[in-house]
Amino acid sequence: MRRVDYDREQYQNYPRGRALTEQQSRAWLNAFAAALPERRPLVGLDVGSGTGRFTPALARAFGPVTGVEPSVRMREVAQAQSPHPGVRYLAGSAEDMPVSSGSADYALMFLAWHHVQDKPRAVRELARVVRPGGRLLLRGNFSDHHPEPWWLDHFPRGLEVDTALFPPLHEVIAMFTADGWRVAKFDMVTHPTDETRTDMLERLRLRTLSFFAQLSNDEVEAGLRSIEKTVAADPDAPSPALSEPMLTFERRR
Repeated sequence: MRRVDYDREQYQNYPRGRALTEQQSRAWLNAFAAALPERRPLVGLDVGSGTGRFTPALARAFGPVTGVEPSVRMREVAQAQSPHPGVRYLAGSAEDMPVSSGSADYALMFLAWHHVQDKPRAVRELARVVRPGGRLLLRGNFSDHHPEPWWLDHFPRGLEVDTALFPPLHEVIAMFTADGWRVAKFDMVTHPTDETRTDMLERLRLRTLSFFAQLSNDEVEAGLRSIEKTVAADPDAPSPALSEPMLTFERRR
């Protein structure tokens, strides 16, 4: 996988390209709430918080949150665009988090696990910072549980390239359960949308998906032209909702 340098690319377009509608944010917060303890407040970590698309919403729903993000530029955008008194952003990564041991009730990793370079170290670090009985919400794709959005077929190597970014589910489970975690829940969460395919095309043009970094520029341009032809035939056609996987672990006591 070619690593995306978010300090050089994507950080400017990421908030627009990966923005959540109110409906989508509510659906994910409901899924998170169903996986977390009922008591409030909860102390949270948003690991790989990026431009903060979830961090303030987590603070409003559950309690104070620390966003941990390695990219300086992404943190700057988050701090400028989504300030919240219950949120702070710190430089760090899943492998090295500048927070105290056992200080969090939960950690969220939303489409960040595939970016982690040293996964065994990250498993241990997450176990260090989440207190016993706490939860890890891992919203990641898996090569054997992979959503197939309608636009992916427009890239000849699309599904092959995208699935290659993600490990299979059993491999992730084995890694975590061998080092301080147990599986609490596995869900397929409906990611609702009221967008049209035209709206989705505009997002895709911003190239804020890791998938695009794995293709040549010619492949990307050809795929986008193919999508444009399909969209032009019916610009107001709805962009279908997807069911997306979320794996919840509990820190063993």
